[in-house]
Amino acid sequence: MEILSNLETLLYILSTAFFYPVIIGLILLTFWMVISLGSFFRDYMDRKKYPAGVINIYKSKMQQLMEETNNGAVKNLDIFLEQLLQNTEQQLLKSVKRVSFAIRVAPSLGLMGTLIPMGVALSSLAQGDMPAMAGNMVTAFTTTIVGLACGVVAYLISLIREKWINEDIRNLEYETELFLRENVQLTNTINADASASIIQETNLKV
Repeated sequence: MEILSNLETLLYILSTAFFYPVIIGLILLTFWMVISLGSFFRDYMDRKKYPAGVINIYKSKMQQLMEETNNGAVKNLDIFLEQLLQNTEQQLLKSVKRVSFAIRVAPSLGLMGTLIPMGVALSSLAQGDMPAMAGNMVTAFTTTIVGLACGVVAYLISLIREKWINEDIRNLEYETELFLRENVQLTNTINADASASIIQETNLKV
């Protein structure tokens, strides 16, 4: 029984030791959600003001890539465009991944911030210290509200950003396919004209 009692005491000490890291984590997460919310509204205003902003930037990158490949003279232009498309998609998805982290972590921190003070409150109740128990219960409910609020805000931001990104990805894929077809046809026409000129010059020399 003494060993079991020592183990329970050890677990109690370990659980209470996590209290301050959990509180600090919730505070930092709250600041992070405020920053994320500001970034979300900034992106919303940019998309409202420049609806085709992402597409125009991507088109300029494709044109730059076309120039770097000697106007399509280099083979495997489709591979370079596919790589550019994947890199752009990864950059768009980063904003959702950062918010998705808060969706998972915020409720967990809120739950930990609830259970730890409740254990202390029960200990205070056993000792008859009602003011200490009341203070710990207030802390427990407060951390729950903060954790759930951060999780809800992060979920709403992630939901809307995923909608934006899915629409952007569809448009990027369409623009990539259109750009590739137009430039392949142009390159084939140029190559065909060049071949015809060479053949004509050869016939004249003969």
